[in-house]
Formats: sequence, structure tokens, C-alpha cells
Amino acid sequence: MIKRVVLLLLALPSLAMAQGFSPPEDISFHKDKIMSEGVRLGAEVFSLKANTEKKLPTIVMCHGWGGTARALRSDAVVFARAGYLVVTFDYRGWGASDGRIIRIGEKSKDGSARAVKEIREVVDPIEQTTDLLNAIHWVQEEKQCDRERIGLWGSSFSGGHVVYAAARDPRVKATVSQVPAFDGRWAINSSRMRKATYGGATQRARGKAGYPEPGEASIGKLKGAPILEKIGRYAPVEDAARLKGCAALFILAENEELFDNKEHGILAHSKAKGPKKLVIVPEIKHYGIYREAKKQAQGLAISWYDEHLKK
Repeated sequence: MIKRVVLLLLALPSLAMAQGFSPPEDISFHKDKIMSEGVRLGAEVFSLKANTEKKLPTIVMCHGWGGTARALRSDAVVFARAGYLVVTFDYRGWGASDGRIIRIGEKSKDGSARAVKEIREVVDPIEQTTDLLNAIHWVQEEKQCDRERIGLWGSSFSGGHVVYAAARDPRVKATVSQVPAFDGRWAINSSRMRKATYGGATQRARGKAGYPEPGEASIGKLKGAPILEKIGRYAPVEDAARLKGCAALFILAENEELFDNKEHGILAHSKAKGPKKLVIVPEIKHYGIYREAKKQAQGLAISWYDEHLKK
């Protein structure tokens, strides 16, 4: 049994196994790790080589539902060239990060170790926002980080994460939320959804069901199994009202098809108390922000950070 446990632990994805990346010649880049509640998260750090010895305003970027930090590299390079230290990371159980380890099954009669399981590719906004908050703690000791000038960037599901985190950490001075989702209470807003959400939670609490395997449960084409009872109590739209000392930019798609902008980005913008701006990009759908409107969104973000992190 012990041998099985050792072999399983050795099989966990390590930071060293993260796929290679060749940064542009003008970009300083290295991989690192962030510890979040005992779980090792894969992180990547970007800056302009010309700024290596300087203290820089810092942007922490987090990926959306079913994504990984690899998809953020092109944005990270653009922000680094604009004069920022940029940190990206994978949530626990995603990409280059380890997953939370749980014990499964019963103990043997001699009390020896049980089998263990690594939880991977589940969507748990409570754990993900905790990982983001720990990334903010971690970056404080990066040599180039200017602790007084920290911004957050999130897209889609993580667009709400950055507001959630900024509302709880006054060190965050600016956020950018693009095509953001701000309310997970759809998971409990009908009798049908409440039955599914709380039924699954009860089964896990009673030990009758475990966490889904990667690819086993998802919503539509979105990768990642949602932990519905956690999503149901996640509503960063309500946290927007606590952003009194943080400048918040909201970038929305005019033809958003995944959720109602009025109940998400527009409502969050209306609740925000500090400096804020709402931009609705015309004639694009949700994923257009990563394609035809990508450069526009990058430019909007840089202008916002320049205004609020480079004063």
C-alpha cells in the first residue's frame, strides 16, 4: 500500500514538467512556485530585460474557467513591455500546479496509510480565489515588485475573482475584468438547480460520492467539473461595493452570449465605489475578446494600469 502511495505522489505533475516556453529576446522570464494552503502552484514571472534592476508596478494575472496560465503568456509579454512585472499562475489542480491530495477508502487493519487521490480540473471559486490571494502574498517578496503598486487582471470567470480578491486585500490598487462573470448563484436559483447542487454536496458530505475525475463532468464545452455548492455561494458582484480604494475597469462584449451583462459586469460596475470605468466592445461575443478584440482589450488594460499604478 505504501508503495502505491509513493508511486502516485511521484506521478503528480511537477513544475519541472511544465511545457517549455521560449520568451522573446527582450523579456526576462522564469518559472517559480507559489504555496497555497500547502499546495504547490506553478507560476511564471515576466519583465522587460531593460527593467531588471528596477522596482516595477506589478500585475498578477489569473486564468478563467477551464484555462491555464499558458494562455496568458502573450498578454503577459505585452504588459511586461509596457513596463510591468507580471506574474501568472495556475490554480491548484490545473496546468503546472499540483492538486489537493485527499485520502480515499478505509484504513487497513494495521492502521497503515490509505490510498490517496489528487483532485484535478475542478472549478471551485473559493479555492481559486484563495490561490489568487496567496499569489498576492507571494509577489510581495519578488525583487522587482513595487508593493505599493499592485494590480490584478482576470478574464471570464476570473474577472469576478479579481474583484473578490481586491475587496479583501487593500494592497490591490487596480483591477481589470474582461468579459467577466460576477455571480454564481445560478447554481441555487431554481428548485431544479438547488436539488442538483445540494444533492451532490450531501453525497460528498456523506462519503457516498467523491470528486469528479478530469473530463467526467462539465458544463457544455467548458473544461472542468464545477463544484456547484461552492459556485452557489460565490457572488463577487456584491464585493464590488467594497472597492473604495481600488480602481476597477470592466471590459464587456456587446453580444455576450454566456451570461447577461446586466446581471454581471454592468451591475458590478454600478456597485463599485472607487474609480471605475465601463467599456462595452461593440459587435463581439464572449470569445471575441481573445481574437478580434484582443489588442483593443490589451490597450485598454495598459491605459488603466498606467493611470492608476504609475502615478
